[in-house]
Amino acid sequence: MESHSLFSRYCSNSITLLYKKNQHMLSSSSPSLAYPSCFIGSKHQVSFKLQHLPASERMRSVIRLECANSVEKVSNVVSEKEGSKLWVKRKRLAVFVSGGGSNFRSINQACIEGSANGDVVVLVTNKHACGGAQYARDKSIPVVLFPKTKDEPNGLSPDDLVKVLREFEVDFILLAGYLKLIPVELIRAYPRSIFNIHPSLLPAFGGKGYYGMKVHEAVIASGARYSGPTIHFVDEQYDTGRILAQKVVPVLANDTAEELAARVLREEHKLYVEVTTALCEDRIVWREDGVPLIRSKENPEEYY
Repeated sequence: MESHSLFSRYCSNSITLLYKKNQHMLSSSSPSLAYPSCFIGSKHQVSFKLQHLPASERMRSVIRLECANSVEKVSNVVSEKEGSKLWVKRKRLAVFVSGGGSNFRSINQACIEGSANGDVVVLVTNKHACGGAQYARDKSIPVVLFPKTKDEPNGLSPDDLVKVLREFEVDFILLAGYLKLIPVELIRAYPRSIFNIHPSLLPAFGGKGYYGMKVHEAVIASGARYSGPTIHFVDEQYDTGRILAQKVVPVLANDTAEELAARVLREEHKLYVEVTTALCEDRIVWREDGVPLIRSKENPEEYY
């Protein structure tokens, strides 16, 4: 299946296909050309710009990117003359949601405000009418349906999803309340580049069937004194990938599941933004035994 038909069929909210060869801006004036990028036809004008520093003011080099597709992958880094600071290219993020998308909103806001050196370039959902998808449309972020089901007959196949994400040049995939198992085709296409947030301290209270309020009910019923969010790499099973970051939240004696959920969710928003910021600054490293760590921004010799 050609890319053109993929975008016209599956990117929702009246998307137009656009391309201008050898130009720094894609505009809606050339819908018939071959190489597509998704634009939402809404009240907001959307355009993509490729920005370059003048050759006289930059110096290109490469460094080892410690977490993106593989530990051997390299990424372009520009050293600016002013202040001799290294500028790492902005990362392109895809976020997956199934519901209201509060973590998605926090991540996108961090990107807009500049605390995270990245941009959410596409939202993937299995529910076209969910709150997260509506927020994306309001922000002129393209929305893609996955997977194809009886309720969502216009959804993508796994292979087509990979093709679309490649067209968006996605660097990292962030699952934020997405309740479907990620297909093996996507995991193989984006090794060590897919992340999920879970509302318990994994490996406790994780796996198939543990999601949403069910997690918090199980935590309280167990008598556990602590809970909290976990961000982990995604593999082919539910909640079994390598743990990257966690935050501890106390479970109070008289907590209800709803009260615990609200307390954990507040920490989720903070933690996912912290991890996204680290990803976009290439601060994820791998210990020799295969454990991922985050390098401190303030002290590059420290890891957590």
